[in-house]
Amino acid sequence: MPLLLIDFPSFNPTALAIGPFAIRWYALAYICGIVFGWLYARSLLKNERLWGGPAPISLVQIDDFILWVTLGIILGGRTGYVLFYNLPFFIEHPTAIFRLWEGGMSFHGGFLGCVVAVMWFAYRNRISILSLGDITTAVAPVGLLLGRIANFINGELWGRATDPDLPWAMIFPNDPTHLPRHPSQLYEAGMEGILLFTALAVMIRFGALKRPGMILGAFILIYGLTRIAGEHFREPDVQLGFLWGGLTMGMLLSIPMLIVGGILIVWAIRRGAPKPINAVR
Repeated sequence: MPLLLIDFPSFNPTALAIGPFAIRWYALAYICGIVFGWLYARSLLKNERLWGGPAPISLVQIDDFILWVTLGIILGGRTGYVLFYNLPFFIEHPTAIFRLWEGGMSFHGGFLGCVVAVMWFAYRNRISILSLGDITTAVAPVGLLLGRIANFINGELWGRATDPDLPWAMIFPNDPTHLPRHPSQLYEAGMEGILLFTALAVMIRFGALKRPGMILGAFILIYGLTRIAGEHFREPDVQLGFLWGGLTMGMLLSIPMLIVGGILIVWAIRRGAPKPINAVR
């Protein structure tokens, strides 16, 4: 074995166990992502300077929205995984759909679930869909970062085989081939979590929240780019493998995001910032 090859750290997939009650890192990542995202969303809404006046969403409304978006993430993420990644298996084993503790969530499905939650909640509460989408996607990278770290801890969704001389190549214990691989979960954590969060935070500081839809569009576009980049290092799901021209399912599902994100950004720029209420004649 090359001297520089890193042994995969031995992690216990269970973060906390009290008798028969156990919390896995995977579940803890979702819980912490939602809590930290909620706290960050509240801090953004309190800062009127970022919105050019009072935020279009109240703190009470964002508190109520947490349950909606949580359900959207879970139901959409699981539905997306079932439909996009392993439908034949779940047709044969329908009860496995409900075994969420075994893993199997799709970001693209979770995102669509969030879109439904945002549209429904905004309609019922008579608030701006685009502004609610902005605040939701502004905090989303927090959950993405924690989720990818949980993937790494679980030793799942590992990267493609690489040169064993790569200093940070790893052998994952659940990999039957025992080949040195890219720790692609950490690559994705850096791109989908840290990089995306930083890019959106900088845009927010420069007034992007004053243009409804700008942060939403930037999130969709940048995530699509980072996901496609990350897929070049990630091993495709075994039941799917590579698709047309070496593309993966993650790449294909991200291509429409590039188009939608670009359209939203252009629309937000052309539409401009809403006029203050006291300036309307």
